Amino acid sequence: MFSFLIAITVGLLVGLGLFFGGVCGVGWSIGWSFLAFVVVQIVVGRIVQKRVKAAMDAVQAVLLDGQKRLQAKMARWQMRPPGSIQAAQAEIARDQKVFVREALEQTELLHKFDNWVPMMRRQIATAQFQLYWMIKEFKKVDELMPKALFFDPTMSAMKLARMYMTNRPVEEMAKVYAKATRRLRYNQNVLLAAAWSWILIQKKDVDGAFKALNAALEKSDNETLKANRDHLANNRVAHFSNTALGDQWYALLLEEPRIHQQRMRPQWR
Repeated sequence: MFSFLIAITVGLLVGLGLFFGGVCGVGWSIGWSFLAFVVVQIVVGRIVQKRVKAAMDAVQAVLLDGQKRLQAKMARWQMRPPGSIQAAQAEIARDQKVFVREALEQTELLHKFDNWVPMMRRQIATAQFQLYWMIKEFKKVDELMPKALFFDPTMSAMKLARMYMTNRPVEEMAKVYAKATRRLRYNQNVLLAAAWSWILIQKKDVDGAFKALNAALEKSDNETLKANRDHLANNRVAHFSNTALGDQWYALLLEEPRIHQQRMRPQWR
């Protein structure tokens, strides 16, 4: 990494300069050399960190601005509903694709820090994985999956969802789920457990889904997980539902939210 190389170069120059200049002996020269290395590493690190944050904030700003425009449009539709829900959904998808692509262009600018920040390429891949997921460009998602970081429960749930979409073996998905939930804190496993139990039910493994929910509830008190566990325990598989998790669930793209067309009532005078 460039920051490390700069710091070690400065440290060596300081140490050698002090020693050969007759200012210090070997011990003090090594000490001052190490101190110079640490100081330069900290200073350069902070400068780079500040610039990376500014670049990441620019990506976030594009997304926030796009989301605000969508929310404003949907607020107008609440006052005057569109003629067709399907047409409205298609318009929202087009608008979202526009600002997500703008955000993707901004992420490319982060590559100038590849040689300055550890794992920068993988951090960029992780951000791009999420953005391509938003606009359902799964070819790009699949290309980025081996490079992305899956330390976050939501990212792991997305990986699990994509494995289900591509019909990967249940055994492979089980390993991903076990690894992803191994070190999570209390209630951090909700989305993962919801997705995994849903997948198992789609695979006709109701007993496996029940056991997964039972295990998940040892580290969670989430009401949706409890309700689904109880439904399975009482042989009410048809009542199993993750809809109470809202946008968090639907963002995995395993199910589509049900939207009911609002009928306009005539105003009689």
